[in-house]
Amino acid sequence: MLLKDKKALIFGVANDKSIAYAIARQFKEQGAKLAFSYAGPALEKRIAPIHEELGGDFMFECDVTSDTALAESKELVREKWGQVDILVHSVAFANREDLKGRFIETSRDGYKLALDISAYSLVAMCRAYEELLVPGGSVMAMTYYGAEKVITNYNVMGVAKAALEANVRYLAPDLGAKGVRINAISAGPLKTLASSGISGFKTILSTIEERAPLGRNVTQNDVAGTALYLASDLSGGVTGETIYVDSGYNIMGI
Repeated sequence: MLLKDKKALIFGVANDKSIAYAIARQFKEQGAKLAFSYAGPALEKRIAPIHEELGGDFMFECDVTSDTALAESKELVREKWGQVDILVHSVAFANREDLKGRFIETSRDGYKLALDISAYSLVAMCRAYEELLVPGGSVMAMTYYGAEKVITNYNVMGVAKAALEANVRYLAPDLGAKGVRINAISAGPLKTLASSGISGFKTILSTIEERAPLGRNVTQNDVAGTALYLASDLSGGVTGETIYVDSGYNIMGI
């Protein structure tokens, strides 16, 4: 087993269609121990059955926009596990009104919210958990091609993902000083709770099928397989990278 007895902390499972769920399932199949965070009572009801299904060790509430909440969650994890081998950041949010129309209309508050939850939270999370991450550990974040190319209606989330990818690069030397790797996975479009808020999402899916070298959209399991690689010792020399799992769509020009 690639992850036998490794402790994996998963932030961002929304339901059994989410990328984080598929990642957690593959981690479990490869011998990892799991713990899940949730953002509030409403999400707790969704996460509890998944926690039970996948045999998680424990679950806990954590608001990633609060340094106090992250610090408290760190202490809980320290008490339960002592250390962490794998940290998965699959957290993103923007107001629905900021995911349609013109980007120029993005409100100041909407911009700050999207950047805080979707990008800065990775920095705050790594700072909170740095002392628990073991040498050889792995941190990973989920991103999308809209970070570097204009995707219709992705708007402020594209800016947030661009910041997230830059965060990964700048965090790599800090975490690398103690032998911890950090990378981003740029997943192709998937039918998830998060993508349901993007106007015209069906058009994005059909475009991938038409133009990607593999002629298909990716699945949650495709993304989870790459996450497994990044979590395991097989990727021991890889850090600060954005790895595309998008059927090759990102390489295509005119």
